[in-house]
Amino acid sequence: MAKESVKARQRKREKMVAKYADKRAALKKAGDYAALDLLPKNASPVRLKNRCQLTGRGRGYIRHFGISRIMFRDMALNGLIPGVKKASW
Repeated sequence: MAKESVKARQRKREKMVAKYADKRAALKKAGDYAALDLLPKNASPVRLKNRCQLTGRGRGYIRHFGISRIMFRDMALNGLIPGVKKASW
C-alpha cells in the first residue's frame, strides 16, 4: 500500500492536469512554447502515473479496471468483479 502522501500528490496532479488541459491545448495549437513553459510542471499529463484506485500501488496496474493486479485477483476470487472467474482447464 502506497503512502497517503503519494496518493495525495497523485490526486493533486490529476486536478492540475484537468484544470490546465484547455489552456495547454490552445497554447500547443498556437505553437507558443514560451507561454507553455510558464505553466506549472504538474499541469503536464506526462507527470501522471497510473496507480491503483484502492491501494495506490504504481506497479502491476490493469488499465481496464483501474486497479493493481493484486487487488484484481483478490476481488475476482471473492466474486466482486462481474463476469470474471478463475480459469481452469
